[in-house]
Amino acid sequence: MRKWLVSLVLAMGVQGGVIASERAETAWHWVEEGALLVDVRTPGEFAAGHLPGAINIPLDQLPGRLDELGDSKSQPIVVYCRSGNRSGQALNWLSRQGYQKVQNGGGLEEMRSSQH
Repeated sequence: MRKWLVSLVLAMGVQGGVIASERAETAWHWVEEGALLVDVRTPGEFAAGHLPGAINIPLDQLPGRLDELGDSKSQPIVVYCRSGNRSGQALNWLSRQGYQKVQNGGGLEEMRSSQH
């Protein structure tokens, strides 16, 4: 039983890593093509370090700061945070607001490790 559980955990970790790096790779491709890079972490987290070219719009401030995303809801946008959780929430919320091209880049370190 224990050996089976260890195998399952290892398999899930590898699969999770592939998924995580794929989303970061896709995000960098979007950025290279001109997507707006948005860090949805807190101002303190942003000040401690962020990706070059990113703007900081914390998740809880997103509804009041949509004007910073540009005039077109077809503008490609890449969102990231610390772990990918808040950026996932941002993606879902922006999609519900009619934004058509939003990509979750995942977490800051994930994006850094995939940086081109």
